[in-house]
Amino acid sequence: MTPVIQRRVQLGLLVVGLTITAMAFSLIVGCFKDDAAIESSKATVMAEVVSVDPLHAAVAFQTPDGSFHSPRFGLLYPTELSEDQRISVEYAAYNPDLARPTGRTAMLSIIPGLSVAFAGWAVVGLLMVVVAEFGRRSRGAEFGRRSRGAESAAQDGDDASAGDGQNVPAAAGGDTPAIDGESAGPAGAESGEESLSSR
Repeated sequence: MTPVIQRRVQLGLLVVGLTITAMAFSLIVGCFKDDAAIESSKATVMAEVVSVDPLHAAVAFQTPDGSFHSPRFGLLYPTELSEDQRISVEYAAYNPDLARPTGRTAMLSIIPGLSVAFAGWAVVGLLMVVVAEFGRRSRGAEFGRRSRGAESAAQDGDDASAGDGQNVPAAAGGDTPAIDGESAGPAGAESGEESLSSR
């Protein structure tokens, strides 16, 4: 992984972390906004819990004008409810879709919202560390390949220099051929004595 790609991946992860944080704070701000809307025209009624899941609770209630309502997105703060339970519900008189169990407020959204933000940053931080470690190992492997290539090239150069040195002629101090018919060693000396005797 090149440094440029690593920076781009880490920048993308940073954007993801900021997006998760913005969503978490938007959730908290939205809950406070809904609470303010309910408080501005609060009405209270008994409601029946129709269905429950970990993130949603559907209820049905009748307003003073005789109309039945079931908020499209369920109750705000729907924890610790069970199906067929009858509970007191506070809702906005001008918009019955905004409803919450009596006594619950947006303060309950702070911990879940911050938990989502912290969990998001934990995952993003872990991924950034993994990407940094992968990039470091990639650069180390690339550096190792380049070093081995440089050493191989240097070794080839040394071998070539050694081969050229073996072609150098023998030193002057070594055995040299005889000049002008003279031969080296005892045989050459005897030949010289025979030549003198004949003279």
